[in-house]
Amino acid sequence: MGKRNYLIEGVSGTGKTSVCHELRRRGYAAINGDRELRQQGDATTESVRSTRPTMSAAEISHASNIWDVEKVRQLTGNPDDETTFFCGGSRNFNQFISLFDAVFILDVDAKTLNERLDNRADDDWGKSKSERELILHLRATKEDLPDDGIIIDATQPIINVVDEILSHVFRS
Repeated sequence: MGKRNYLIEGVSGTGKTSVCHELRRRGYAAINGDRELRQQGDATTESVRSTRPTMSAAEISHASNIWDVEKVRQLTGNPDDETTFFCGGSRNFNQFISLFDAVFILDVDAKTLNERLDNRADDDWGKSKSERELILHLRATKEDLPDDGIIIDATQPIINVVDEILSHVFRS
C-alpha cells in the first residue's frame, strides 16, 4: 500500500490498535495487522521465537498468531499510498521485516501495561493469569520483538505517541 512502509510492534496492551486508529484519523494508510492480516499458524512448525522448551496453552495461542506473508508482500509492494503503517504483533515478522523502512516498538512500564490489560474493552487477551504472565514476561525479556526497532514511549497520550512516530518518519 505504500511507497514507504513502517511496522508498529509491541507486546499486547502497548497501544498498537490505538496508534492504528489515530493514524487513520489523521488520514494515513494504516493496517490493523491483528485484524486484517492475522491467521492461525501451527506453533510447532512456524518460525516463532520462544526460549521455552515446552509451551503453555497461552504460549501456543500467542505463537500461533502469524501474519499472511504473501498478503504483507502484496500490500507493501502497492505504491498507491505514499506511506503505509502496519500495526500489530506477528510471531513470524522475521519472514517479512525486510519489507519495512523502519520498525517502531511501543513500550510501556509494567504498571501501565497491567492497567491497560485490566481495562481492555475490545480484547480479552491478557485477562487470564497465564496470558498476563506471558505478556509481562515478553515485555521484560523483549524476546518476541524485532531487535532493531525504534523504541517509542507509549505511556504518553496517543496523540503524542503518533506525533513521535511521524517525527521519525518525516525527518528531512
